[in-house]
Amino acid sequence: MQVKPIRNKKDYRAALQRIEDLWGAARGTEDGDLLDVLAMLVEAYEREHFPMDCPDPIEAIKFRLDQMGKDYRDLVGIIGQRTRVYEVMRRDRPLSLSMIRNLNTELQIPAGVLIQPFCLRQKKASAALDSHEKKRA
Repeated sequence: MQVKPIRNKKDYRAALQRIEDLWGAARGTEDGDLLDVLAMLVEAYEREHFPMDCPDPIEAIKFRLDQMGKDYRDLVGIIGQRTRVYEVMRRDRPLSLSMIRNLNTELQIPAGVLIQPFCLRQKKASAALDSHEKKRA
């Protein structure tokens, strides 16, 4: 069994091809061990060369609801009352710590995803006021 570090795209593609060839190898066999080692090397290479940002918290909530076959109404009691749910999902209000805890517990969304900052929608009145103030200056 010859294993070497993945240093470039050519090595990466070769490792992926070898993984594909070994796919389904039984654990504890020489091929199974090689598959495990190559998978770890590929994972390390991808983590360094293709980093993934955490998803937007609101998009993560929508995705999880979709996975579970639920909709915004199912967030009542997790995020708060109906009005609060719609404020959060419309990006008018940020998630509070208690909302994050509840979403983590009830929907199993990682807290690390939920604490990511996300853009709040600008309120029309606030935008109009800013526009008016700029005209006066």
